[in-house]
Amino acid sequence: MADSQSNARLRADAGTPTSGVIHVRTRLTADFTVISNALAQRRGSAVTVGVAAYISSLPDGSPVSIAALCEHFSEGEILISRALRELEAAGHLERRRERTPSGQVRTRTYFYDVPGGAPGPDGPPEPPKPTRPRRRPAATTVHEAARETAQPPVPAEAETPAPLAEADPRAVAVLAALRRIDPRLVLSEREAARLAPAVTRWLAAGLLPTHITDHLTARLPSEFLTRPAGILAYRLKETPLPLPARSTEPSVRPAVAPMVNCDGCDRGMRTAEHDRCRDCRAEDELRAAG
Repeated sequence: MADSQSNARLRADAGTPTSGVIHVRTRLTADFTVISNALAQRRGSAVTVGVAAYISSLPDGSPVSIAALCEHFSEGEILISRALRELEAAGHLERRRERTPSGQVRTRTYFYDVPGGAPGPDGPPEPPKPTRPRRRPAATTVHEAARETAQPPVPAEAETPAPLAEADPRAVAVLAALRRIDPRLVLSEREAARLAPAVTRWLAAGLLPTHITDHLTARLPSEFLTRPAGILAYRLKETPLPLPARSTEPSVRPAVAPMVNCDGCDRGMRTAEHDRCRDCRAEDELRAAG
């Protein structure tokens, strides 16, 4: 790798500045990376510049997925995913779905130091060329036919979920609030867009957001063996039954007897059948019996 070069003037040539940063430079001969000033001084998110510098320093073949970058940086998946999208929009990063010679479809990531610039001395890496399936001869034995049919099918491309902007904002709010209860439940925008329809069905069934949050965060394992989105998708798999519809007919209230005074003791009572209270009727019965 060539020695590090910089467009900034050396301290001896520029003189001692009266303000700002003063560079104390060391000429590196190993373990260094050349980054263009346009990329290092890119306006906008510092996370984007940091992710670009980190990817530039990695050797070819290193994983640069969102999960791998989150293991290195302290930022969450949302910021890392946003940084990769900004680099992709600026032309520094390119993702290609390519078919390997074995027939499998994989996503390869290409990182460009200068978007649209001239390739390096060795040229850009060539993607693997797919091999055409060999035509089976007419006289194929039974064992050869069985061996060919037993080969695993080529995996289909993953279904692209709807954009997060088209998802139900109530469902997205429920999913985004999960990390407040368990910091491990961090979701990317793609994962939130995939889980939002299931949360919307739960809300339509009459469950409150607090009920959904309690169900998704209760009794979580101490260690996740898979992505948090996989655990949440499993718990949202069964759609609950909707609540029964409330009756719109007005309820019939029982009739209330009028308030009257007893003819015997003038006590107030509610009755529509008697003109004397219970005590007065009991005295009348005793008097009649004796």
